[in-house]
Amino acid sequence: MIALLLLLTLQTTPSPAQPNQLTAAELNAGWQLLFDGRSLVGWRGLGYDTVPTAHWVVENGAIKKIASGRVPRLPDGQPLNGGDLMTVDTYGDFELTWEWKVTPGANSGVKYNVSEELSMAQAPNHAALGFEYQMLDDDRHEDGKLPTHRAGGLYDLIAPSAAKHLRPVGEWNQSRVIFRGSHGEHWLNGRKIVEFELGTARMDSLLALSKYRTIPGFASRRRGHIVLQDHGDEVYFRNLKVREL
Repeated sequence: MIALLLLLTLQTTPSPAQPNQLTAAELNAGWQLLFDGRSLVGWRGLGYDTVPTAHWVVENGAIKKIASGRVPRLPDGQPLNGGDLMTVDTYGDFELTWEWKVTPGANSGVKYNVSEELSMAQAPNHAALGFEYQMLDDDRHEDGKLPTHRAGGLYDLIAPSAAKHLRPVGEWNQSRVIFRGSHGEHWLNGRKIVEFELGTARMDSLLALSKYRTIPGFASRRRGHIVLQDHGDEVYFRNLKVREL
């Protein structure tokens, strides 16, 4: 009898989705896959017509950023001739979830509210300008010394909560961005670690102190691309899902 009950329980309990797949509940809630686990359909390089294959490849069900090695770099560490990877589609109000892992000392991020035109006009090295969810090896990378540059933070603007839980290098982290109207949230491994409101005195003062202060229109709300950052280091992304709100 116990064995029969266990079998019935296993048969009726929904199994969690495998990486790069949607559950029935997610489909009903309007979620869409941004990555199918096999190809980079739906993506292209910022400022390119295609994917810059010297920078990005699909490997073992994940999008891999290929390490750039000893290439010329900008003062902030980004490659002088990089290859940020962006969605072909644009998004207004949305919720985004994904999993990521870094290699020792690596730096990357996910950017949103990105205008390709503004990015190429300001930084013609194919690097996106947008709000950035920082992905970092906090312990080994120099950026880990700066609170607003640590993993999960709104890069150069808002430090992540000290209560965040960042998994060890080489393990998958789960992240979420909610961006609706003027409201934004960053989540890491089930905990909300950043919250902000555009157009407030607090946000305006943070922008005025940031690297973005001289860029006209940087914080203007728009339907923008979602971008995986090329910071020259080897990092991995998978299970990228989005739904419009």
